[in-house]
Amino acid sequence: MAQVQRMSRLMIKTLRDDPADAETLNHKLLVRAGYVRRTAAGIWSWLPLGKKVLENVSRVVREEMDAIGGQEVLLPALLPKEPYEASGRYDEYGDLLFRLQDRKGSDYLLGPTHEEIFTQVVKDMCSSYKDLPVILYQIQTKYRDEARPRAGVLRGREFQMKDSYSFDTTDEGLAESYRLHRGAYIRIFERLGLDHRIVSAVSGAMGGSASEEFLAPAPAGEDTFVDCPNCDYAANTEAVTFVATPGDASGVAPVEEMDTPDTPTIETLADFLGVPASATLKNLLVKVDGEIVAVGVPGDREVDLGKLGEHLAPAEVELVTAEDFVGRPDLVRGYVGPQGLEKVRYIADPRVAAGTSWITGANKEGVHARNVVCGRDFEVDDHLDVVVVEAGDPCPRCGTGLQVDRAIEIGHIFQLGRKYADIFSLDVLGQQGKPVRVTMGSYGIGVSRAVAALAEQTADDKGLCWPREIAPADVHVVAAGKALQTELALDVSEKLAAAGVRVIVDDRAGVSPGVKFTDAELIGVPTILVAGRRSAEGVLELKDRRTGEREELTVEDAVARLTAQG
Repeated sequence: MAQVQRMSRLMIKTLRDDPADAETLNHKLLVRAGYVRRTAAGIWSWLPLGKKVLENVSRVVREEMDAIGGQEVLLPALLPKEPYEASGRYDEYGDLLFRLQDRKGSDYLLGPTHEEIFTQVVKDMCSSYKDLPVILYQIQTKYRDEARPRAGVLRGREFQMKDSYSFDTTDEGLAESYRLHRGAYIRIFERLGLDHRIVSAVSGAMGGSASEEFLAPAPAGEDTFVDCPNCDYAANTEAVTFVATPGDASGVAPVEEMDTPDTPTIETLADFLGVPASATLKNLLVKVDGEIVAVGVPGDREVDLGKLGEHLAPAEVELVTAEDFVGRPDLVRGYVGPQGLEKVRYIADPRVAAGTSWITGANKEGVHARNVVCGRDFEVDDHLDVVVVEAGDPCPRCGTGLQVDRAIEIGHIFQLGRKYADIFSLDVLGQQGKPVRVTMGSYGIGVSRAVAALAEQTADDKGLCWPREIAPADVHVVAAGKALQTELALDVSEKLAAAGVRVIVDDRAGVSPGVKFTDAELIGVPTILVAGRRSAEGVLELKDRRTGEREELTVEDAVARLTAQG
């Protein structure tokens, strides 16, 4: 028998107006509909209806993880710092990490992710190849000290996450574990009703090689991804690559310096010379672990600092300041060029290919140079994809112009390889009687983020509109007001619950029918059943929350219909 949730007793408070600080749809509606309550910046309390939705997402995740042989565990959130110092991530995470000390002065952290701890568990528990492969997972609270928590539960300091880890003795075994997780993720997101894309990604602080993200397209998304309208290519913008095309510099004249007063920016230089910005070379100075590095990109493009940071991780990347030019006469602010730079590492986007000719700074105040050829007049230390990807950039696979969209990251899968196994010496005895180094995969799903993503994708102008699989109930029964209607609403609710249908019934006294109808649409249960004007005849109105379609049914027919749906 399913539960009947009576709104006269349910801890819920709906709001007519959006919270003053809410910017995104999920933030507005989850608060207004009484699913969550803000406790502090980036910290949320899940109220009864919200907890049900969160648990329904977790249930789907558990079922699909169990189906591929995953074993659920629960590791602590309060962790010693030593494993994270060993991996280097105690420093790499920087300010994102919550750090604390116990009364004895020992250092701890609140877990942002658990690769290190899972590796230690398997090292303690598994000694032979016969113990592997194994997939372990948990659904647990994670912590990251976001500088600007925003978008409600979408970007918080505390969040629910499913993280799983595979342990294999061979690369082929890792590939199979990765394939199993990829398939499970597809089934999970399909069951949740999430429109999603699978895109190539970078591994970042997680480490490893192969990496894919599962993204839910939504205007509130903080990830930008590209997809090709002509082929199946899709990637996070940080993972998009550009194939360099060498230029032909055989007919390019020697370098020629030009007086260009008051042209410290690409815009002023292009206007002064009457050339397109794409003919110029922009040189951005950054500091990489304190060392000044120049980054060259075409003048009509911007440097993607996030992508640059991923390439150079774990080094810290920051922009130079005015103080960094003091005592460096070789660095002339606004007029930097790669030719003649001394003691400065030069990184360039692949578009700055060998044989390409540019107009760029001459390293003198008010002077630029033309006919500056890459490979002839200057050398590139490292070619890295570092520009901000734009709509129309060529697809790396087929050359068609790419489309750019925003999305919410809801899942990420990595082939970690032996990074953490090497750090913690995770070996098992192999079939030949010799130690074998274990190889790992890491796989995450944002459980609370999935709730926010569903709210963003499925809501309409009336409120939330949950898919049945994760809704807090199957049916929202509304008693339009009179005693007879309330009696009928409670009676049909009990009959539905007895048949296994989850029910919310609005039996509140003294609340107008208009408010009840508005709340039913705001709360977003997929089916609304109204005990209204024909209650005396035993007739109810059935409404589909998403389509708005209505029909009148007897109590018996309504129970039969809704039981069949469940």
